[in-house]
Amino acid sequence: MITTIVVVLVILYFARSIYNDFIANNNDPLSNQGQEATIVEGKFTPKSLAKYNGKDHAKIFIAVKNRVFDVSQGAAFYGPGGPYENFAGRDASRGLALNSFDPAVLTPLDQPIDDLKDLSKLEKESLEQWEEHFENRYKVVGSLHENGTVPEEAQSL
Repeated sequence: MITTIVVVLVILYFARSIYNDFIANNNDPLSNQGQEATIVEGKFTPKSLAKYNGKDHAKIFIAVKNRVFDVSQGAAFYGPGGPYENFAGRDASRGLALNSFDPAVLTPLDQPIDDLKDLSKLEKESLEQWEEHFENRYKVVGSLHENGTVPEEAQSL
């Protein structure tokens, strides 16, 4: 009986989250046509990606394995106050692999991109699952490159 109640509560929680995302983003396909056209694929550095955090810019982008995803439709999760907000505007790869929200797992913006070579097999599998989640749910808007390797004009959207 308790297991059934827990399962029902989990289902209700996810249904509510999906519904809130739908309402918050007005997911009417006709109203999003113009909005989708404004996102073009670009090249980002850790420093240029940082502004897409939901605070400094309305869009929320997250990098996973050097690919940048527009997670703005999931603002309840990735935006200010959301459980994953520390990943917004950042390379979230290590944090996702470790299933850690600790800001200490984020590479400082002025450091080279994390090569993730020291991850265990289990951590790499976790990261692969997260990458698949992002691929299935969010649009890729660019790629992540080392600071100083992308001309300024190519970095902004």
